[in-house]
This record gives sequence, C-alpha cells and structure tokens, in this order.
Amino acid sequence: MDVFYSYTYSTAAWLGIQAMPLILSPKLIVTMLALETRKPTVLEEYFCRSLGIALVTLGILTLLLTGTVPLTSTFAESVQTAEASDPKAPYAVPTLTLTASFHAASAFYAYTQYMQTGQTSFALSVAGYGSLAAMGLWVLLFGSSSGRISRKTGADKRTSGFPFSNAEADKKKVGRKRL
Repeated sequence: MDVFYSYTYSTAAWLGIQAMPLILSPKLIVTMLALETRKPTVLEEYFCRSLGIALVTLGILTLLLTGTVPLTSTFAESVQTAEASDPKAPYAVPTLTLTASFHAASAFYAYTQYMQTGQTSFALSVAGYGSLAAMGLWVLLFGSSSGRISRKTGADKRTSGFPFSNAEADKKKVGRKRL
C-alpha cells in the first residue's frame, strides 16, 4: 500500500472516529462541552448528529472520489494509480487538495482553541489534523503526476541538480539555441 492509499484511508478513519461519538451519544458530547451541567436541548443533539453524519459522508466521499474504492464491477478494471490523467479517478487530485486544506484549517483552528483553553483534546486534534495535513501535502507534491514532472523541461523533478548535473534536463535542451 503506498502513501496515497494510506492518506485516503487515514482521512476516512479519522473522520469516522470523530463522527462516532457525535452520532451515538450527542448528549454526552454536549454535556462535556457545556460550561455548566444541564440537559442538552433538542437542537444541540440535532446539530451533533448532523455534524457526525457530515463527517462520515466526507470520509466516504474521499474514498470514492480518489478512486481508492473502485466503482467498477470487475477486479481487472479497478483503479491502479492516482494520476491526474487517469479516467477512473479524475477527481483524485482535487479531492486530495480539498481534504489537505480541510485538515490544515482544522489543525489551525484546533491549535487556536488549545492556546485559549489548554485542553488536551484540542492538542490531540492538532496532532491528528496536522499529521494528516502534512501527509496530504506530501501526497500532492510527490504522489501525483503533476508534482513529479516539470512543465518546462518535461524532466522528473525528483532528480537533483545539486551537486551533480541533471542529465535528463540537459538531454531535452540539446537541439535548442542558447542566447
């Protein structure tokens, strides 16, 4: 399993872990978050369950739109790569971009809440969302075709020019005139 699949499954699992208590016991969540002990209102329970369902939906959409879960009926036609040109997973890179941005924004928000309140749950959220945001950024930069191939030279960006010369890029420039 490569890092692309690890990222999509981790995103779905993280969102599912957060959704479970919101769906199963919204009274407990509201009671834990309230400043004074009181019975939660029907509206608070509704919003907890709605958020939980939205998180589950976002996790499932991440798995489906990135092509991690094949939508074909035969095994031979299953998705093999997360390339942007792959017709079976045309939304993989945009979905990765949105989920990585979501994780980064959520990590930032959890960090601001942690700095205000000092609660450990926010620190755990920062760790979870921050690691997924970093993994998502890594997948976007190095795990997709748009992050590997240079548009200017057509060479693989994973080859380094320092301290050695980039022979692949030099091969592309052989027939060109220099000023």
